[in-house]
Amino acid sequence: MTGPVENAGLAASASPYLRAHAGNPVEWRVWGEEAFAEARRRDVPVFVSIGYSTCHWCHVMARESFEDPALAATLNDRFVAIKVDREEHPEVDAAYMAAAAAFTQNLGWPLSIFTTPDGGPFYAGTYFPPAPRVGMPSFGQVLDAVHEAWTERREAAEGTAEAIAQALADVRTSATDAGALPDAAALVDAARALAAREDPEYGGFWGGDPGAPKFPVATSLRLLQTRLVREAAPQTSTVAERALAAMAGSELRDAVEGGFFRYATRRDWSVPHYERMLTDNAQLLDVALEAGDEATARGVVRFLREVLQRADGGFGAAQDSESWIDGARSEGGYYLRDAAARSDLAPPAVDGKVVTGWNGLAIGALARGGARLKEPSWIDAARRAADAVLTTNVSADGVLRRASLDGAASAAPATVADHGQLAEGLLALAVATGEVSYAQRARHLVQAAVSPDGSLRAPAGTDPVLAASGVMAPDAATDGDEPSGVAAIAGAAATIWMLGGEGGDRELAERLVAEHAEAALAQPLAHSALLRVAALLASAPRQVVVIAEDRVDAFATAARALPADVVAVVTPEQAAAWADAGFGLFAGKSLRNGRATAYDCRDFVCRLPVTDPADLVP
Repeated sequence: MTGPVENAGLAASASPYLRAHAGNPVEWRVWGEEAFAEARRRDVPVFVSIGYSTCHWCHVMARESFEDPALAATLNDRFVAIKVDREEHPEVDAAYMAAAAAFTQNLGWPLSIFTTPDGGPFYAGTYFPPAPRVGMPSFGQVLDAVHEAWTERREAAEGTAEAIAQALADVRTSATDAGALPDAAALVDAARALAAREDPEYGGFWGGDPGAPKFPVATSLRLLQTRLVREAAPQTSTVAERALAAMAGSELRDAVEGGFFRYATRRDWSVPHYERMLTDNAQLLDVALEAGDEATARGVVRFLREVLQRADGGFGAAQDSESWIDGARSEGGYYLRDAAARSDLAPPAVDGKVVTGWNGLAIGALARGGARLKEPSWIDAARRAADAVLTTNVSADGVLRRASLDGAASAAPATVADHGQLAEGLLALAVATGEVSYAQRARHLVQAAVSPDGSLRAPAGTDPVLAASGVMAPDAATDGDEPSGVAAIAGAAATIWMLGGEGGDRELAERLVAEHAEAALAQPLAHSALLRVAALLASAPRQVVVIAEDRVDAFATAARALPADVVAVVTPEQAAAWADAGFGLFAGKSLRNGRATAYDCRDFVCRLPVTDPADLVP
């Protein structure tokens, strides 16, 4: 007897998650118009299964249902089945997650969506067990019920799909006109409202539900650490430091390898969900650096470099929660061992998919950390990642792609968030290295994400299947575990402006913030990254430029410790290259009397240059 034939489409994909399902008896198809065309040809509904490679319950449902020959036969006979990696196609995940809210409040992954042949969802859920449980039907029962609805009550099913598409469209078009840019007082009030959600006993943010999972929410911690909040409401800012200290001393942090896990299932940060994500750890590195917690920062960097960084320099998306121990799959078992016991175990697999925007988050954090803590190897790691993404995650026609795997770019186009997050990382790397070429690439990425009418756009366009079905995510401005596309582009534009960019970058940042300011101020937890940009725009920036032949001398080190929005240390030749590239902050700045010279600028008005570290003003 032969085993199942490997699915060629999944096996050739740039997603480890799809590759892991290539041997299923389910006849999976990859996301795209061809799959829906096949559903129309056969006149059957579509089953869209969305997950990611380090998702524990995705693994469970795969073992229980997708590897079951009988259930697979039912799927193959009655549906067209599509497997989607949510990390490769975030726009598909966001759209169907929004639609799934009409059917269940328990949203998460695996996400199970049933659609018409045109992509309109008419039923959705998450994990379905192989046998009925209290309040939960089996997956087989769900398949039977959906098939019955499609064959006997199709008009109702199609009506549900149309109603959901219309509801999502109504939400997208109900946004209010852009208001004013938030002032400092409004932003501090929003930060205080955010800080009021602090768990007084265990730190971090808590809504009062003892059964709810507890996430780091690094985007919100970084908002509380902005210069504006630190200076105007120092007690509010300390919420971030308390949260970091609580998490670093808890089971949420891997004491052996240094990285943080995705979330905790208990209020006291215990019983974590053991997957370790690039997004969380990159941003928590920035939180640790700002908090002055060098030990935690170094632990995170160790995890990023030793576990997630690939041979070509890019960072993998995550490390799995499961591993093989004594011939069986174990969730978290590896992480519960000490260093000696781990040495005898195979570590959990790393999803080696190099996601463009997420690498931008890591590039930026490593560049900032390397400059601040005098760790050139961290900057080198950031440079390797940047060069890998700029080489591999770009198609032959120059279009940025969402991800790559083993040196091959994904077919999925980059999102607006990818452009913004990578741009922010490249700008930090440019400042850390003094090399303007990275800033020029960042400026190009921002420009590519802005349409002629000034609105944001994914340069490769809207996903054609989602566009045809009318099922689109209602709000792309919210952020949770990572900065949204709006926030990332606004942040990159604001940084380009602070570096003296001459292309209307501040105006772009202001407009993007103002368009979403009302919602952001009302719900700071869901818009923290955008509010962080607003805080930057609400006060006069401080920019310090040091011209030095030796970029790592004591004078440069002292300057990097200043509480400024930008600290750039460049050689005279690099300063000229920045100025020639249109970054006016560097124009006219040179050595004085052959000595390293610092220019301390407040809102682009520079004080007299100084050549003695003692004259640097804190």
